[in-house]
Amino acid sequence: MDRQLAAPLHPRGNDVIVHGLFALLLTPSGNAGPGMGLLLLQLGLIFGLLYFLILRPQRRQQDQHKKLLETLQRGDQIVTSGGIVAEVVHIKENEITIRSGEAKLVVLRSNIANIVKRAAEAKVS
Repeated sequence: MDRQLAAPLHPRGNDVIVHGLFALLLTPSGNAGPGMGLLLLQLGLIFGLLYFLILRPQRRQQDQHKKLLETLQRGDQIVTSGGIVAEVVHIKENEITIRSGEAKLVVLRSNIANIVKRAAEAKVS
């Protein structure tokens, strides 16, 4: 029984094998299906759905929250992202001093989740 040795690898080694595998992947086969064009169309549709169902509404919500924070005034009753209901006492550029019960807290402007009651509405009521 004579054993034969396998042919030696190409001097560049695995590069030739990898390039050959990519060539096999991208080669169209006879009855396999429509090919790369349909795949690209499907990927485009998936990206479009993600954009219109997730990214676009999220951006709109972020813009509304930014406008809400720009209109913040002293005396507004707010809710923080941590759930603290408080009244705005002092406003700096990025920090807001609030009063909740007997406590005064300093929170970042970005941590304000919602304005429950405006100062003007509170004076009218």
